[in-house]
Amino acid sequence: MVRMSSSWRYLAAVLTLAGAAFAADLRLPLRSRVEAFKGSGVWEEVRLDAALPIPQTAILICDMWDRHWCSGATRRVAALALRMAPVIGQARARGIQIIHAPSETMEFYQDFPQRQRILRIAKIEPPAPLGLDDPPLPIDDSGGGCDTGDSFYKAWTREIAALPIGPADVISDDGPQIYSFLREHGIRNLLVMGVHVNMCVLNRSFAIKKMTNWGVRCVLVRDLTDSMYNPKDRPYVSHDRGTELVVEHIERHWCPSTLSADLMKALTEAR
Repeated sequence: MVRMSSSWRYLAAVLTLAGAAFAADLRLPLRSRVEAFKGSGVWEEVRLDAALPIPQTAILICDMWDRHWCSGATRRVAALALRMAPVIGQARARGIQIIHAPSETMEFYQDFPQRQRILRIAKIEPPAPLGLDDPPLPIDDSGGGCDTGDSFYKAWTREIAALPIGPADVISDDGPQIYSFLREHGIRNLLVMGVHVNMCVLNRSFAIKKMTNWGVRCVLVRDLTDSMYNPKDRPYVSHDRGTELVVEHIERHWCPSTLSADLMKALTEAR
């Protein structure tokens, strides 16, 4: 029989505890909506708790660019990033995989090790889409949704610098590539944050519609997002209410949502 010294026993115990910490579950309160009486058009808010194993969970940061063509959007993204950064930092510290997805900026990141890491992943073909219904949005964003009267131009070059990129993070704006990464690492749950909730957060190749149709369990962090919506357009509500309407639409048709405060609490209490 091989006897372990006290120092080796101590090291083994520490490693066991560390492994247990990173194998913990997030007990996350979620919000969804159900149409109890089908066809009635009446949707009821429902609450549920989900246990998300940390090794099977990632955060995807959508299109948090350094600059937007719409100056109002640029200001809101800058404020959003300051609230988002500590959540990402806490999640990273607890072992959650962070995926940065600033679309159309991959040239800037071509030499980053976090970009090279995901490029080395073997391609795994996504499954046939589930074919989920895609009802129209409750807001009119056909004019671009800018509420500050600016004209379109490609303003972005990178992700906003207020969101640090950790050594174990990855960077991609390609849906099948990100799906392959998730599969390679056994990740089933995707916490989605970023902008804009009625456009990129729903429609990018790596975003909620695609990932949900491929069987990935998405959760929108609803207070760490924003919309491209101009109150001068239908349904003629405030910008914040327009964002809320899209969040409610996502809860009905695509995935549940959670709050960043609940996520931070779950990260602290994970065991």
